[in-house]
Amino acid sequence: MAGRRARLVTATIATLLVLVAATPAVAAGGGRYRPGAPGVGDEYYPLAGNGGYDVSHYDLRLDYEPETNDLRARARITARATHHLSRFNLDLRGFDVTRVTVDGRRARISRDGQELTVRPRHKLHRYERFTTVVTYAGQPEALIDADGFPYGFIPTDDGAFVANEPDGASSWYPVNDHPTDKATYAFTITVPEGYTAVANGLLEHQRTRRGNTTFVWVSRDPTASYLTTASVGRFDLRSSTLPSGLPNIEAIDVDLVGDPGLAVLEGTAGYLDYLSTVYGPYPFEAIGAIVDDADDIGYALETQTRPIYAGVPGESTVVHELAHQWVGNHVSPGRWQDIWLNEGIATYSTWLWDEHDGNATAAQVFNDLYSEPAGNALWNPPPGDPGADNLFDTSVYIRGAMTVHVLRETVGDPDFFAIMREWVDKYGGGTATTPDLIRLAERISGDDLDALFQEWLYEEGKPELP
Repeated sequence: MAGRRARLVTATIATLLVLVAATPAVAAGGGRYRPGAPGVGDEYYPLAGNGGYDVSHYDLRLDYEPETNDLRARARITARATHHLSRFNLDLRGFDVTRVTVDGRRARISRDGQELTVRPRHKLHRYERFTTVVTYAGQPEALIDADGFPYGFIPTDDGAFVANEPDGASSWYPVNDHPTDKATYAFTITVPEGYTAVANGLLEHQRTRRGNTTFVWVSRDPTASYLTTASVGRFDLRSSTLPSGLPNIEAIDVDLVGDPGLAVLEGTAGYLDYLSTVYGPYPFEAIGAIVDDADDIGYALETQTRPIYAGVPGESTVVHELAHQWVGNHVSPGRWQDIWLNEGIATYSTWLWDEHDGNATAAQVFNDLYSEPAGNALWNPPPGDPGADNLFDTSVYIRGAMTVHVLRETVGDPDFFAIMREWVDKYGGGTATTPDLIRLAERISGDDLDALFQEWLYEEGKPELP
């Protein structure tokens, strides 16, 4: 624009106009307006999450037709600007975005891959709270990870299996898709009568009208986007209360009702009671499970308050996903490089449970694994920095768990269990990284642990025992 105007005025005025146009707008009270970054800077997923704002709440209204995989939706996102903001991004893959408003006023938008850029009518001041409403529709598609497994919103023959780790939430709603921006959620999901929609938290309301059923779920605990779900299927929805008073909500695929393997879920209260002795009080408002008949998907995920299983799980899988409610969900990784903090500690939790339950001790499991030759897949890649394509490799889980055991053997049980409890107490509700764990462990134990973590987390090959 400045160039076209320059032809109508003197050269001096034209030069001034160009200089003004090139200078960022100044906010009242000082500071420059600038765009929010299109990512949070995670080395593994550069475009995951966004800068310039912090989300406090998502209100998602989803109308899903399983037979055609059609989703019509509206997302209401409440956030606060973290700097003077001229525009900002949301992560959203696919869909036809028909309308976006910021504080009730129509905003301009543009699309570039997973990035939905929003330009509000008026720039946003630092610390200003604002509400963005995105109306969109389309057919969600599953994402495929480096190992060929689907994730995100995965259509099934009777609904959808929704498991987002690591960056799949953007496959079904506009989101700041990184664990560093946790928020509370409300899900209003409408499906044809006969189907059930299951999300995080507590079921606040259910209503059937004109051939459709609407389920309203509310999750009041801060939740990372990768831990949200809105799974749909023909489920038997069961609600009970554990002896501790904790609501327990389970959704079982009707094709699996009566399977004797489901008896494993009856142990939930006992598993939680034991894990509470390791990590402290259970951190959320509810627990439960989604058990889908989707063996072709082939995995489970620790979705917050409601782990999701692609088939009837075994005991170790249930204990693993319940342990994640503390380590992974309550304390989430501040960067995806540190996923071993989720998977290694949760895997070690299953060893601790077996030890507690009178089976093999954690030391016996460790020794059996350590006898594996150097060429075994459990040794590489090093779990502390496995690479984006290797987030779910065996070494992240097993060598990660072995690292936890070596820490326990080095500092002794009193300090080890003190470290585990303070880890959750100090970082619960937020995120943490491996350096955070090292500092905490050194402070509690009084030991220099740099060499231990360096060898077990970051060096190639089979580590030497201390």
